[in-house]
Amino acid sequence: MQRITVLGATGSIGVSTLDVVARHPGRYAVYALSAHSRVEELAAQCVQFRPARAVVGTAAAADRLAALLRAAGVKTEVEWGEQALCSIASAPEVDSVMAAIVGAAGLAPTLAAARAGKKILLANKEALVMSGQLFMDAVRESGAVLLPIDSEHNAIFQSMPQFGGRVPAVREQAAGVAKILLTASGGPFLTRDVATLDAVTPEQACKHPNWSMGRKISVDSATMMNKGLEVIEAHWLFGAPADQIEVVIHPQSVIHSMVSYVDGSVLAQLGNPDMRTPIAHALAYPERIASGVAQLDLTQIATLQFEQPDFTRFPCLALAFDALRAGGTAPALLNAANEVAVQAFLDRKIGFRQIDRVIAQVVDTLPHGDAHSIDAVLAQDAAARAAAEACIAGLAA
Repeated sequence: MQRITVLGATGSIGVSTLDVVARHPGRYAVYALSAHSRVEELAAQCVQFRPARAVVGTAAAADRLAALLRAAGVKTEVEWGEQALCSIASAPEVDSVMAAIVGAAGLAPTLAAARAGKKILLANKEALVMSGQLFMDAVRESGAVLLPIDSEHNAIFQSMPQFGGRVPAVREQAAGVAKILLTASGGPFLTRDVATLDAVTPEQACKHPNWSMGRKISVDSATMMNKGLEVIEAHWLFGAPADQIEVVIHPQSVIHSMVSYVDGSVLAQLGNPDMRTPIAHALAYPERIASGVAQLDLTQIATLQFEQPDFTRFPCLALAFDALRAGGTAPALLNAANEVAVQAFLDRKIGFRQIDRVIAQVVDTLPHGDAHSIDAVLAQDAAARAAAEACIAGLAA
């Protein structure tokens, strides 16, 4: 019986994880669940899975959750705040941690799980984008097992058998790898006239053609910042420099990513676009279990298309490659500025094409420090958020 903590249980990845867990009741048990503010949804999950602990973002949310669970006769212990998140991620009772909190808020508990030597199912890419060296050092020193959940990185992992069961805990690249090919759907605006992108609404940006995701990630997909963050993540997971990572537009989202080898071979992982596939793969690794995802029928797909990304259409992708090459805290600045800019867009404070302008101004203006400690990373994160807010205020004036 594998005991699991799900960080971000009410988000799309958390819900999919619990769906897979529920299909195998004799194999997995839920130790703890967390959510920030979706109290009613978390309460329903607690009723179904009866975790020992549940964590929310605020004291008010904790009071509400505790009341709902008392009324349902559920004895789950309710806690709140970052310290509690770190506790349920590193508790000795836990075997595996699904790290699915979106954004910088997931950094501290994911790092706590790494330091505690847990099996980490990594869906929170910001842990590596913000503090890649620190995070990978923690994995190496504790002996934690790191398994990627993003469909692209999970596909790369499956196409790199040399790693023998885990992502390497140091920046070493598998022998014979020529290039990592990250596939991208291109989002909802792949063929839209670039001149009209200034008029894009939040509703249009959140309408992804293939995947069901949260609003922030959906906007990141529309700008392709999501792919840019995945480029940085792939660098740390697989030891590939920026020049050996390539993004390929693949609108069907059937090939989830590929690895090109020096002998001319290209290995790919294919499947229907459903996050339960990589989740089930990581939960059971090195075995295979049913995920609830339909088998892929290539005769129904019929055609697979590929093209190079247009950096004029997707400037955020270019900004991410630049930040990776710059190193230090540049990726942390990029991530923080993006989070603030995307929220401003969702709040209708700025236009869609102003997202990349805010990010570029922040990254170009602030000095890139050394990511030598978590405090240094968080200080740069805070500085970037403040700079992004100031930039947005200037745009609105």
